[in-house]
Amino acid sequence: MEFKKCLRCGSFFISDNDVCCNCQVRDRADISRLTNFIDENIGITSAEDLSIGTGIAINNINRFIANNSLPNIDLKL
Repeated sequence: MEFKKCLRCGSFFISDNDVCCNCQVRDRADISRLTNFIDENIGITSAEDLSIGTGIAINNINRFIANNSLPNIDLKL
């Protein structure tokens, strides 16, 4: 395990993950909200649209996309 800085909140923690345990819970909730929003809104064309529609920060959306945390997102954006 490594001493890391959380990509989401900036706190320091020891783990193999990129975010602290508190932010892992938030990430799961955000991914669920994004997945539901994408399923319900076919016309989404950008990360900005996702951010505006869900209230989730663009940097987190981009992180989820980079980590392949959003299934089939590349087919819809």
